[in-house]
Amino acid sequence: MKTFNVPVIYRSPLISAIKNQRKQQDRMKKDFTPTALDFGPLKILLARHFGFCYGVENAIEIAFKTVDENPDKRIFLLSEMIHNPHVNNDLLDRGVQFIMDTAGHQLVPWETLHHDDIVIIPAFGTTLETENKLASLGIEPLKYNTTCPFVERVWNKAEQIGKKNYTVIVHGKPKHEETRATFSHSQASTPTVVVKDIREAALLADFITGKKKGDEFYTLFQGQYSPGFNVATDLQRVGVVNQTTMLATETQAIADYIRQVMIDTYDLSETTTGERFADTRDTLCYATNDNQTAVTGMLLEPADLAIVVGGYNSSNTSHLVELCEEKLPTYFISSAEHMVSANAINHWDFHHKTELQSDSFLPKKEQVTILLTSGASCPDALVEGVIRRLLSFYQLEHKADELIIIEE
Repeated sequence: MKTFNVPVIYRSPLISAIKNQRKQQDRMKKDFTPTALDFGPLKILLARHFGFCYGVENAIEIAFKTVDENPDKRIFLLSEMIHNPHVNNDLLDRGVQFIMDTAGHQLVPWETLHHDDIVIIPAFGTTLETENKLASLGIEPLKYNTTCPFVERVWNKAEQIGKKNYTVIVHGKPKHEETRATFSHSQASTPTVVVKDIREAALLADFITGKKKGDEFYTLFQGQYSPGFNVATDLQRVGVVNQTTMLATETQAIADYIRQVMIDTYDLSETTTGERFADTRDTLCYATNDNQTAVTGMLLEPADLAIVVGGYNSSNTSHLVELCEEKLPTYFISSAEHMVSANAINHWDFHHKTELQSDSFLPKKEQVTILLTSGASCPDALVEGVIRRLLSFYQLEHKADELIIIEE
């Protein structure tokens, strides 16, 4: 896989050494057991896969290269480059301006842009409407395009099944930049509706089966269906794609559920299912799959707690938190600074969008075992910072430089 020129401030010699060793031992990525870092009173189980993915590194390289090569031009990002505050703040510090926030609210008026300004499309991609707006201002919309190739793959899949007269069901968060972009591209080819979870998939199924009256659809799914969507005809042939950072198990559950609904409603056999349900296969990106599977493997090990590092508005990171929360106390932090002391940690409750403070998060015992991972937009340097901060609570920070990887 291609390597990228990512600023050294995001790299970690410690984490790189660990990842390189695991890669040498497991080139086919079939071993999802964590890496055990045993420091005596503290044991850290580091997920097999975590941190920057292909799409994130590609976006960072393009963005920083663009800044370096255009010192005399105004440079804008449509919105956050990725969902990590450290990377976004570094770009802001270098003079880059964000045109919109993550919800799509305008921060820089379109009319203030000039034809010779540089506008970078973030890794999530953007809508066709925004591309057209940039073009109308004389700005070439795709000249500085960092859209993740795995996101574009979803768009291509939606277009393919749309041309075969299937309606696209997008499993995603309706307000997320990537889902908004996928919805825009999909609706250009075919009727499209967004479902955010299995509950909404079940609601949609009620309209497929006729259990609910059609008029209710437009209220229940307000803002989540394409213009002109006809609930009476547009749910007779469907296929499921997803926001690439969703929880893999939930996407699969939604696809399996809708598929069975179509089979039962239209009395289909295994050989005729394709008449009503398009087999899109999984459209999650490889990094989302690897990171979630690595967390599942990590959770098989006994531990006292889990720490997940990443941006608080990062979808893929929040799903890693969800997985960990099912098994043990979990703390979602964006950097080591949130661990105030061995007795206090400030962490993010993404369910209620609020910061919490927990006391005595490190249990007092002979050896504390912590599961540690990070999201696909989190720099490895931040993970190293968390390891060093944890070691400092045991007066063992020097051990990070003498790291011994214990293989169990």
